[in-house]
Amino acid sequence: MGKLDGKVAVITGGNSGIGLATAQAFVDQGARVAIMGRDPETLGAALEQLGDEAIGVQGDVRNLEDLDRLYATVRDQLGAIDLLFVNAGVANFRPFEAVDEEDFDFQFDVNVKGAYFTVQKSLPLLKDGAAIVLNTSVANQLGDANTSVYSATKAALRSLARTLSAELVGRGIRVNAISPGPIETPIFGRLGLPEDALDEMAQGLAERVPMKRFGAADEIANAVVFLASNDSSFVLGHELVVDGGMTEL
Repeated sequence: MGKLDGKVAVITGGNSGIGLATAQAFVDQGARVAIMGRDPETLGAALEQLGDEAIGVQGDVRNLEDLDRLYATVRDQLGAIDLLFVNAGVANFRPFEAVDEEDFDFQFDVNVKGAYFTVQKSLPLLKDGAAIVLNTSVANQLGDANTSVYSATKAALRSLARTLSAELVGRGIRVNAISPGPIETPIFGRLGLPEDALDEMAQGLAERVPMKRFGAADEIANAVVFLASNDSSFVLGHELVVDGGMTEL
């Protein structure tokens, strides 16, 4: 018996990294999963890995028509939703003075607008008693240089975990946040920094983690399973930090 037997789950950004690891964990725990991703190539590879218990929709969370298409596909092929992992996100690290309007809008459109309407548009299909998990980041607690826009978007998601909890608790829907520290995922290589700067950043981040390493996507996925399952039935509006002690020690 899996912890998610018979459940239907939706994961945005489910084609790589934390999203794909979580999709695999959900399937392993008995769920049927719909994943959404922008890149058709990685989406296809993810579906091949996940097998018959998964379906995929190519789309961009910034595009509300794509979200409508996602949920129409879920309704037609899987039915109502028990679990929603709002995972799609981007990160561009730049000095404050170098941030332009295009970069600001891109990160807020994906990380905040996309997340907001991913949840809102799920509501007609979301079962009473469902679980929603938002992917935030320890960046919402820290004051690291060059992360002003990214950190602000993740702080917005932390706030949403609270306010959406207050709005949806009447339906028994639990909203929580998962807050990863440094994790080995493809997004780290897409931060907009030169390779030497990335290497320096990676070494510095690992040194700041008391466990002296990056986390693995599977370690975040296991924590998401906890928040999505009945194991966390009395957890609401919470941010579960999974960072090797980075923000505590």
